[in-house]
Formats: sequence, structure tokens, C-alpha cells
Amino acid sequence: MADWDYEFFWKETLNQMYEELGEQEFSRWFTLLEYRGATENTIMLGVPSNFYREEVKRRYKIRIEEKLKLIIEKDMTLVFEIVQQQPKKTTIQSPPAPQETKPSGEFKEKMERRDGDFSNQTRNSDVPKSQPVHNTTKRHPQLKLDYNFDAYVIGDNNSFAANAALAIAKNPGVTYNPFFLYGGVGLGKTHLLQAIGNYVYAHTPDTKIVYINTEAFLNEYVDALKEKTMSSFKKKYRYVDVLLMDDIHFVQEKEGLQEELFHTFNALYESNKQIVFTCDRPAAELKKISDRLRSRFERGLNIDLQPPNYETRYAILKKKAESKNVPIPDEVLALISKNVSSNVRDLEAALTTLIAYADLVGKTITVETARQQLKDVFAAPKQTNMSIDIIQRVVSEHFKITPNDLKGKKKSQNVVFPRQLAIYISREITEFSTTEIGQAFGGRDHTTAMHSCNKIKERIQADPTLDSTIQSLIRMIKEYNAKT
Repeated sequence: MADWDYEFFWKETLNQMYEELGEQEFSRWFTLLEYRGATENTIMLGVPSNFYREEVKRRYKIRIEEKLKLIIEKDMTLVFEIVQQQPKKTTIQSPPAPQETKPSGEFKEKMERRDGDFSNQTRNSDVPKSQPVHNTTKRHPQLKLDYNFDAYVIGDNNSFAANAALAIAKNPGVTYNPFFLYGGVGLGKTHLLQAIGNYVYAHTPDTKIVYINTEAFLNEYVDALKEKTMSSFKKKYRYVDVLLMDDIHFVQEKEGLQEELFHTFNALYESNKQIVFTCDRPAAELKKISDRLRSRFERGLNIDLQPPNYETRYAILKKKAESKNVPIPDEVLALISKNVSSNVRDLEAALTTLIAYADLVGKTITVETARQQLKDVFAAPKQTNMSIDIIQRVVSEHFKITPNDLKGKKKSQNVVFPRQLAIYISREITEFSTTEIGQAFGGRDHTTAMHSCNKIKERIQADPTLDSTIQSLIRMIKEYNAKT
């Protein structure tokens, strides 16, 4: 195959995009794109993550291809491939390297590089070294002091989110507004949300910051309606500098609350006030929500927070153990890190169980102790934090269709079979009921979900090779989920 060099034309396209978008937007989405080569009608671009790839494709792919067509004078297609980024891109604090013992080999080298990189970032920061990132003498009444950037352990799964959060905290209302952070339970969404608030409050105490869980926001809204105090309610939320709203998925099916939130959003956004939301799913997958409110959620920066990989899980456990002043062998931390890949909350729960056992029975924590006390955790066949969204992504990518195809009404065989397979896998590796699974696949009922499961079981009996395909998909799903 002949080599084609379109790099000159690619650079010209970038120049034109820069002129049209301006420095801020261009820097956000184009500086990490890497020209990787070309064929006669295709240009390959490297991107740092799946999220980055999907956002660039959604926002700019068609527009870029149109420009390339004008410049090269023929149709060109962009192909994106994920290129592993070097650890030096991390600029939020990672835990210090253990003082006594630490793992050897590749993991050791990565940990040391991450620590060195943060030291450089700290030296170059605009915050004086003597000034803490959070104020331990003055606490915001709605925020937890331990939810700060110092205590947030990062890795490949959350570095993008952590860096974005810090940038927002340093310049609220200026960059990445609104900020929509989504992901499964126990992955640190609330931690980052409150870390933004704590940072802003520590550096500018006069800033009006409101942190609220959406369920509590609903209760306040209902009370205001009953007591005819809507004027006070609106003033409370429409005249703040930073609004931090947790679990925004609770607005689903609540039309009155959505209407109020829509106007609150507009009032803050038009005044350049910072808005941050957390959610358990992408905004596009929120059900029974007005299109205009969904468009507001998607207007700014949307980031998917993924489960931590092995290195990050180990670092989290090490930092947690050190904070509790409990000596735990590295082998025990490694054992937990390898066997608990779901989320941070489950990791900390496993560690707490061991510490409590050792304290109550007066025994030293060993590998055998850990195996015995956490055997139920290690043997759990299902991952309660596994989202159906991840299953849909992996299955659809494998069969070269879209997640929307799996949730839609198409009845062609190339869609029906992957849909049935995704439903079957959802039933096999998650704790969701068939009713919940059916809802996640386009609002289908539980009988449809059960029918899909039965059809796949019948096909496995008729075609034993299908089981190996299913097991391969399950491995891919778990790897995607755990980022190991």
C-alpha cells in the first residue's frame, strides 16, 4: 500500500480551526490531537482517551472533514485511535511514595514518576507553598473538609476530571462552565465536587458557594411552593457565585423542578457564575427530561469518571492506611487492589473491615487474615457498580453498531442479536433486575428482557462457540470497567 502524507494539509486545517474557534476552545480540544499517518482517503489521528475521542467526533468530525475536502479537493475520513498518554500529563497531587516498603518494577517506576511530576506542578503553582490547598481553620458549612484535592488520589481513570476540577476551582465561571461529571457509584464524584467548593472557599472566603444534593433541592422546592416562599428560594440559588449540585439524575420525571432548574441555570450562566453537576450517567441518557435542560447540561465540559486501575487502587489504599496510622503489609494492599476493582467506596469498605477486625480481636493483619475476612468480597460474582451503559458500549463497538441501536426499535438481525446478547450479559454480571435492564434498553418491559435471556441460552446450546464469545465480551467489559 502506498504511503500518503497529508500532514501539511492537516496543519492548514488546524490553522483554520484555530481562527474560527479562538484560543480557548481550540486549546481545549485540538492540542492533544496527534497526526498519526494516512492512507489515500483516510487520516489517522491519535487521541488520549475514549472520552476525548467521542467528544471530538461529536463536536468537530464533520466540520474537519468538510475543511479537508476543500483543501485536498477530495473526500477524506478521519479515524481516531487511542494513544496511551505518559504519566507526566498528571498535574494533581498523587500520594507520596511509601517510606518503608513499596512495590518494585514497573509499578514502582510509575508511582515515582507521578510523585515527581506533582512536585514540579506544586513548585510552579500560583499557590504559595506555605498556603494549604484547603483552609483547616475555616470550614464551609455545607462542605466536608476532607473532600479536598490533597486527599484525592488520581490515576489514568480520573486525571482528566481532577485537572478540570482544579482548573475550575482556580477560575470559577471562566473555564469549563458548566461542568458535568458523571460515572458509577463510589468513584469520587462528590469528592471532586466538594473539592472545588473547598478550594474556592479557602482562597476567596467571600465567594457565595452553595452545595446541594438534588433530592434536597427538590424538598426545598416543594416546601417553597407550599409555604409560598418561592421568591426567597429563587434568590438563594440564582444569586450565588458557585452552584455545586450533586446527583442531578433526580430531576428526571419532575417537570416543575426541571423548569425551576432551567431558569436557575440561565440566570447563573448569563452572569458567568460557575455551575457544576454530578450524575450517574451521561446527560444524553437521562430519561423524561426536557430537551432544553439536557442541552444546558451538555453545553460545557462533560467528563466520564471511570473505575480506578490497579495502580490507583493500590495508591488509594496506601494513603487511606497511612491516614489511619495502621501498619498494613504491602502484600495485603496488593491483594485487595487485585480483587476489588469496582470502586473507591468498595476498596475503603474492604480496608475498614480488616482494620476493625484487627482492632477488635487484637491480631496483626496478614495476607491470610485478609483472605479469610474478605473472602465473600473477593468471591462476589457480580459487580454492583457495573453500569449497563458500559455493557452497551462494549457490545455495540464489538458488533460495529451504536449504543442507540441497542436501545432503539430496529428489528434487523444485525441489531436484534447484539441487543439480546447485551441484555443477557447485563443479567449475568450485574445486580439489576430484568425490569431495570429492560428500562435501560429503550424502556422495554421485564418479559422482553427475560425473552432475550432465554433466546441467548437456546443459542448457546445450539452453538457452543457462542459461550466463548460471551466470555470474551465479559472480560472486555470488566477490563473497561476496572481500567486494568
